[in-house]
Amino acid sequence: MMEARMMGEKNWVLDIKEKLEQMVCSDEEELWKKHSIYRLPTYLKDLKKKAYMPQVVSFGPYHYGDKQLMPMEEHKQRALIHFLKRTDKPIENFLSAMEGVEQQLRGSYEMLDDVWKDGNKFVQLMILDGCFMLEVLRAATMRPVDLQSSHQSQRSNGYAHNDPIFSSHGKLYNMPHIRRDMLMMENQLPLLVLEKLVAIETGNPMNEDFINKLILKFCNPNAEVFKVAEGLHVLDVVRKSMLQGPHSRSPGPAQESSGEIIRSAMELDEAGIQFRTSKSHSLRDIKFHHGILSLPVIVVDDTTESTFRNLMAFEQYHIGAGNEVTSYVFFMDNIIDSAKDVSFLHSKGIIQNAMGSDKAVAKLFNELSKDVTLDPESSLDEVHKMVHDYCKKSWNEWRANLIHTYFRSPWAALSLLAAIFLLGLTVAQTVYTIVPYYKPNDDSFSSTIAPNSSPSPL
Repeated sequence: MMEARMMGEKNWVLDIKEKLEQMVCSDEEELWKKHSIYRLPTYLKDLKKKAYMPQVVSFGPYHYGDKQLMPMEEHKQRALIHFLKRTDKPIENFLSAMEGVEQQLRGSYEMLDDVWKDGNKFVQLMILDGCFMLEVLRAATMRPVDLQSSHQSQRSNGYAHNDPIFSSHGKLYNMPHIRRDMLMMENQLPLLVLEKLVAIETGNPMNEDFINKLILKFCNPNAEVFKVAEGLHVLDVVRKSMLQGPHSRSPGPAQESSGEIIRSAMELDEAGIQFRTSKSHSLRDIKFHHGILSLPVIVVDDTTESTFRNLMAFEQYHIGAGNEVTSYVFFMDNIIDSAKDVSFLHSKGIIQNAMGSDKAVAKLFNELSKDVTLDPESSLDEVHKMVHDYCKKSWNEWRANLIHTYFRSPWAALSLLAAIFLLGLTVAQTVYTIVPYYKPNDDSFSSTIAPNSSPSPL
């Protein structure tokens, strides 16, 4: 027993010494630099499991084989066959291209199970999921007229009119669920996969702008599509589009952070701050100037929570990604305390509530920032400080306290007005009581002097 223990310790020591000799800091740096798709820790997923777990389809190795996602595997295989038939290119071409970047693709994932050490299996998964994603993006972004076909014929892209995924019916009922799953941190494919597939399909070097536009049209069909920088995966492209445009910094001298939470939207309104919509929809387009707080318009629906949670997770785990989305969520959490704040922001055109309930929207923003660390040098720190300092000015603070105390309730306002009216009546009554007391004496004095007075000699 003792000998076995000593042998185990000796082997451990030798193993550590070997690793010390092989250790090169630059290798670690290169390793972390490659990662762009991450497994999220249990504590984070436990906050809202449904927001991080795909419901209908898996992309990539992390959720491949999950029982609830298996029905979609049949549709993936069918999409691959349609893709190959339409491109009229041998599958060996796609396989060769993907094998050429296998290590780069593998390095995109933070942790891979041992089953994916099999290079053939990993490459096959990249091709299968990549073709399915491309087919989904193309089918969903086709014009409505292109989705119509007769029962006797097939659509121009090769799918039947009653296809459960790639038909107009599938676009209406199944694509929204696929879109939601495509925006989850653990459910990403490197965009390099799509670039390689399209390059082989077309025979031309891939322009990433083409894929970016497909992704943005799919994820936000009603929004104007702008050119965005090359992304790492779908989630990264969507994040870049949400931050599109210059960062609007408020003018004014730099100040040290006050360290205090700014008030809710209703309280800011009481302090004299006016709310307006920003000129763009960029989450970075938030500014405060001369008592006016400008915020971008945001549509809040059933997918907002999941999207924001995964965007924030990407910012948290991908070093160098930035913190703009997290900063925005914290800022909105600060100014939204209740349904009244949501209703107020809706009246100003800042929040478009597609959830129906103002209370649900308030709860959404209040829960989004739980257990998330905010960078002290966040992109909105300057706006935060200026709003806080504005509210702390004596006049604005007095104004806010007056409105909050006496004008929040109509009965309180009426009571204040009644009190002011009664005070006015009391003052008037006092004046009318005092004035006659002095005025008669003046008249009596004048009447007494007048008969005895005589005109001055000329």
